[in-house]
Amino acid sequence: MWLPFTEQHEQFRKTVRAFAEKELAPHAEEWETDECFPNWVFKRAGELGILGAHFPEEHGGMGLDYWFSAVKAEELPRSRLAGVTMGLLVQSDMATPVISDLGTPAQIEEVLKPVLAGEKVISLGVSEPAAGSDVAGILTTARKDGDDYVISGQKTFITNGTRADWITLLAKTTPDRGAHGCSFFLVPTSAKGFSVSKKLKKIGNKSSDTAELFLDEVRIPKRYLLGEENMGFMYLMQNFQSERLIGSVSALAGAFYMLEHTINYGRERVAFGKPIIKREVWQHKFVDLYTRAEAAKAFVYKCLDHYNEERYVKKGPVSFDTVKYISMSKVLVGDVVSDIMDTCLQFHGGWGYIEDFQIARAWRDQRLFRIGGGTTETMKYYIAKLMGF
Repeated sequence: MWLPFTEQHEQFRKTVRAFAEKELAPHAEEWETDECFPNWVFKRAGELGILGAHFPEEHGGMGLDYWFSAVKAEELPRSRLAGVTMGLLVQSDMATPVISDLGTPAQIEEVLKPVLAGEKVISLGVSEPAAGSDVAGILTTARKDGDDYVISGQKTFITNGTRADWITLLAKTTPDRGAHGCSFFLVPTSAKGFSVSKKLKKIGNKSSDTAELFLDEVRIPKRYLLGEENMGFMYLMQNFQSERLIGSVSALAGAFYMLEHTINYGRERVAFGKPIIKREVWQHKFVDLYTRAEAAKAFVYKCLDHYNEERYVKKGPVSFDTVKYISMSKVLVGDVVSDIMDTCLQFHGGWGYIEDFQIARAWRDQRLFRIGGGTTETMKYYIAKLMGF
């Protein structure tokens, strides 16, 4: 496979891997509860340059290419904490790219730089109780009132939501225009009328916090509008590409890690007189899984190459072809990872169903990927439109 990684990328990989294995993984049992991981994780990731490597230096980053973000997403799963990986990727690749793209110098200084340094925590506020993948159906509104906007509504499934200092929030500024009436805002959670109405209990990713947010006449100054009014949906479609792509990288890396872990288990576990990995039926299954995983990785790398070329070399928007490829990668990776985790659990037998075994957590954690950031069904709907069906 063609690999784009330089010595600088590999040095960064060592940094992220050491962070994941030595500073995060030892806390796996402690944080794999309904409590969220501590905020020092954001701060430490910021100190190591993990959050901002692929952002411009003038925005508080390191001015490097997008492959550095891919390296980060490939190594963080070694923490054995999918929720921590999720929280950090929201901070670095989901709630922040739109700020880097559209932010004024004042917004960059006040919000983005402290977030990339890990000094502040940020969330992406898009999904609502009645509008998940159907983003155009959001009901949260932002109306002008003098020199302010007043925001009212509800957001749900918000990662980092219980402790965020800022929300990159999508709201309707012209409700009767549907998708063409949405705008992005930076909302400080210290604003009057903002509250965390509920911390949601999940079946997986338990080390991260996921919240339901309530905004009751939250007043923010106009300077917190991101980009142009009523252009939010277009901005979101661009922002989604980073979210879906980095999610694919991370999910697939976690699957490779679990394959490695499972094969090692199979060499040690003896049944009917020999290690179970020596059974031909299992060998064939793992050959098939590795083949599919490598094929998926090659396709994801193709998407990464297109994204890096368009966004970091040409510094333009993502093309429709790249949007199509990224959407396809999310569908492909979702199916491959699901099959890998299910087979790995089956391979462990009864132990795979026990909470103390890593595969049990990995199996339930991965299930989110086919839902978050756009369900598999939604992705196929978009792909069909892009293909002219």
